[in-house]
Amino acid sequence: MMGYRLLGRTGLRVSDLFLGAMRFTSTEQARPVFDRYAEAGGNVIDTAVTYGGGQSERVVGDLLAGRRDRFVLSTKYTMTRDATDVNAAGNHRKNLALSLETSLRQLRTDYLDLYWIHMWDQNTPIEETMRALDDAVRSGKVLYVGVSDAPAWVVARANTLAQWRGWSPFAGLQVPYNLLNRDIERELLPMAESLGLSVAAWAPLAHGGLSGKGEGPVVEALREVAAELGATAAQVAIAWTMAHSPVVHPLLGASRVEQLEDNLGALEVTLPDEAVARLEAAADFSLGFPGDFIAKVGGAVFGDHHDRVRSRRTVP
Repeated sequence: MMGYRLLGRTGLRVSDLFLGAMRFTSTEQARPVFDRYAEAGGNVIDTAVTYGGGQSERVVGDLLAGRRDRFVLSTKYTMTRDATDVNAAGNHRKNLALSLETSLRQLRTDYLDLYWIHMWDQNTPIEETMRALDDAVRSGKVLYVGVSDAPAWVVARANTLAQWRGWSPFAGLQVPYNLLNRDIERELLPMAESLGLSVAAWAPLAHGGLSGKGEGPVVEALREVAAELGATAAQVAIAWTMAHSPVVHPLLGASRVEQLEDNLGALEVTLPDEAVARLEAAADFSLGFPGDFIAKVGGAVFGDHHDRVRSRRTVP
């Protein structure tokens, strides 16, 4: 059954599973998927200003007609709207303002619930972006803001600046996360847990690589665990992302009802600790420095009982 958690350190209720609209190409194709997601209790739909040349946002606008306020509408900006215009991309104030107006027009709404930076723009000072996002919030056109595909230090610095200067902080982080790509466990996921950010995990099935049809140790482990639990490999893969951290919301990219139906089954899968450990052991992953080093020397540095100290790390 679909549950709900708070978005970051806000009071906004968001469903356990988010629905991605990147593959929505027509209202006819997308409506059965969206209706089934809504029927299951899902309330977050995520798109971007440039997906399908704007078609994704237009389709989402159609789907939300007559029920806009019941959903958490999430979209993103950064990617170029016009490859021939140097200022039609990036996270600077001009592109933010024009992208926001474009999204509102394409979605046929006067506000966004959640507005994401789509990717870190190394050429725009983060303080310019945060101030511009805060202005969008103060205008009423945006309620909450988030960041996608950026280094942990950038996100941490941005939220520290927001805290000091009274700006709207990031409430969410959108990043790739699955058993074949666990990179965020090094810096991004611990940061999100510590700062109280919700994590929208895109590609939880590794673009189909964890659907159970491929080969390799991870896929074989998925099949074994799925068979034991009476689930599908895809359901186990999605359930693992939520089992690993309570801040993670898998972002489902289903384009057909049959795919979505299978994905929703992940909500009924409870992974035993042994199964989680077996799945992670099958994945070739290491924290690297400094994570592995700190874990290795912890006793020598912090004493014999260091592993019995409960962490103050916070999660929403």
